Amino acid sequence: MNIEQARFNMIEQQIRPWHVSNSAVLGLLSTVKREDFVPAAHKGLAFADLEIPLMGSGEEALAKGQCMLPPRLDARMLQDLAVRPTDTVLEIGAGSGYMAALLASMAQRVISVEINADLAALARTNLRNAGIQNVEVRQADGAKMGAVDGSFDVIVMSGSVTEVPHNLLGLLKVGGRLGAIVGEEPIMRATVVTRTGDSTFSTVTGWDTLAPRLLNFPEPSRFKL
Repeated sequence: MNIEQARFNMIEQQIRPWHVSNSAVLGLLSTVKREDFVPAAHKGLAFADLEIPLMGSGEEALAKGQCMLPPRLDARMLQDLAVRPTDTVLEIGAGSGYMAALLASMAQRVISVEINADLAALARTNLRNAGIQNVEVRQADGAKMGAVDGSFDVIVMSGSVTEVPHNLLGLLKVGGRLGAIVGEEPIMRATVVTRTGDSTFSTVTGWDTLAPRLLNFPEPSRFKL
């Protein structure tokens, strides 16, 4: 496989047509080596428009949220959040470390939280091998984060939730943005929430998509009378 041609095709055939036009984001996708964050068994799928399992079988990985999202989702979320060089970023769901690597190139500092200890170790190794030094990977449950964990300019949820978590909104600085994929199958929607004051927020919903669930965030009751 011609790696650089495959990377070019990913950008031109998947990402640009998905309304990603920000030159900084497109440049990152050219320079951050996605293939270095893909498990060896799936290297041939590094630039494919699909979810790549990181542990176990494909179905098992998807059920547990243990996968890389398609590159167009990462790119569109990065564009929507408009990450700045002075930003401190929190990512929920480190996975293989790829999204953290993209964020690290745009922000001052990134903390990436991963509930699975093996994935946290994988992300640390991948980021270290890529020479990225402004990312801290923590093995922790993002659903249980609170004020003691700090405050952030940007929060990225690398997976889907039923609703925007209130505990994470409380970690935003005024002017900070949280990006998440919100809803239930068959329709989920990319959502950006901006903290506009001490107790006020504005919400913008954009494009429709699907993504595996992040673990331990609240799910609606399925029980009906």
